Amino acid sequence: MILESQSATSGGRRDFIYTTSDFTRVRKMIYARAGISLSESKQDMVYSRLARRLRALDGERFSEYLDALDANPESPEWESFTNALTTNLTSFYREAHHFDILENFLARRKSGHSTLWCSAASTGEEPYSMAITAIESFGTSTPPISILATDIDTQVLQTASRGVYPIERVESIGEARLKKYFKRGKGENEGFVKVADCLRNLISFRQLNLLDGRWPMKQPFDAIFCRNVMIYFDKPTQRDILSKMKPLMKPDGLLFCGHSESFHQATDLFRGIGKSVYAPVNQGAVRALPGRHQ
Repeated sequence: MILESQSATSGGRRDFIYTTSDFTRVRKMIYARAGISLSESKQDMVYSRLARRLRALDGERFSEYLDALDANPESPEWESFTNALTTNLTSFYREAHHFDILENFLARRKSGHSTLWCSAASTGEEPYSMAITAIESFGTSTPPISILATDIDTQVLQTASRGVYPIERVESIGEARLKKYFKRGKGENEGFVKVADCLRNLISFRQLNLLDGRWPMKQPFDAIFCRNVMIYFDKPTQRDILSKMKPLMKPDGLLFCGHSESFHQATDLFRGIGKSVYAPVNQGAVRALPGRHQ
């Protein structure tokens, strides 16, 4: 049957033929491609987001669009399909207590080079917040830190790499940090800010699907941020990702997750040591002590 509920963006009957079987196919396809588990309540969201692709391609039916994807697993349209269904909600210093802990954690690692991984970088606010924390922890604009920032969505990674934001997106970090770490735009760029080179130089942005069988990273990480992404995966997928993360962590490394995420199904891999902070099991992780967030 054709879904009769109205799209939030169309204001009337839908422009494209969209059936319950189309929605079921989308759920299966995005789960297989990206591990994202869409609930039954997301049928309107799926229509709204994928309808933009049908308009761009002059399509008429969701079924034809999905058939074309299935017929060509290497089609570049898969990237647009995945990007459209990826949720990217983020902000600077989101869940600020994590950055307190990270600052304290890095302060105890004054010797040697530390590597951090932001595994769901979205539009960049999280890895740039990590970079600011590293600079302030070491008291230098060139701390011995490197940050890998990855995301499955290539569009948001482009935004992250540019490091340009509306000024209201950064006002919450405080005037002192705003002046130190961002350049205000002038003329046609009025109302925007750009991240300072000292932040950008610490970060490498790369596209990565956490469902990939093999990850290209080899180096052990001191800390991994995997926040507010596991909620889109079912428990078996979460465990699979965690089992691949654990070998990539240093023995005393820290894993940061979102406040609504818990890993009860993986207590043999990670143990909780703080508010949504985990350490690898049986690897002598140091307990994270809260730092002082200014």
